[in-house]
Amino acid sequence: MSENSILTTHRQQLRERILKTAMQAFTAQGIRAVKMDDIARQLGISKRTLYELYENKEMVLYEGVRTFHSNREQRMVELVQRGKSVIDIVLVAYRQRLEELRGTSPLFYDDLKKYPRVLKMLEENKKRNYQRFVDFLHRGVEEGYFRGDLDYDIVPLMFDAIGRYIMLRELYRQFDLEQVFKSLVFTSLRGICTAMGAKALDKGL
Repeated sequence: MSENSILTTHRQQLRERILKTAMQAFTAQGIRAVKMDDIARQLGISKRTLYELYENKEMVLYEGVRTFHSNREQRMVELVQRGKSVIDIVLVAYRQRLEELRGTSPLFYDDLKKYPRVLKMLEENKKRNYQRFVDFLHRGVEEGYFRGDLDYDIVPLMFDAIGRYIMLRELYRQFDLEQVFKSLVFTSLRGICTAMGAKALDKGL
């Protein structure tokens, strides 16, 4: 391996370590509370090195959120490719989401509103994944887990509306986020299930 290749590999590994460290701090403490100095100090690198890789905190946040969502989508794709049922996939996604919520401070969601570029990226991701979600719902109908009498071009809009309502009304400030997720998202999901689908969901919890 050439010296340039070694340097490139080291640089990429450091970029990944920065994103992982920064996102852990952002979600635990809130974005505003974490300074670039804090990230550099925690990693044991100089501020100069950090700024050579990411010019500001917004870029760190943007890349961290983008990477996080990309990895989450890839995990779901892998589950589909392994032939898991829609209920198995829903339960894995549900557990992962609850684990994320347990480790995320409400301050993170408050601070995220101040970064329109990140919000725009998240909105574009949602639009891009719309058809994938619709296809997933239709697959659930074919497997007998989701009701066949619903318009599955509309159902994703319902889940999107729930998410927007949670953020708009800042329910994460008033209630435990895990309970918000269970009470709104999970019960809505259960509502589109057949009797077989509801039984499988309940059994998996």
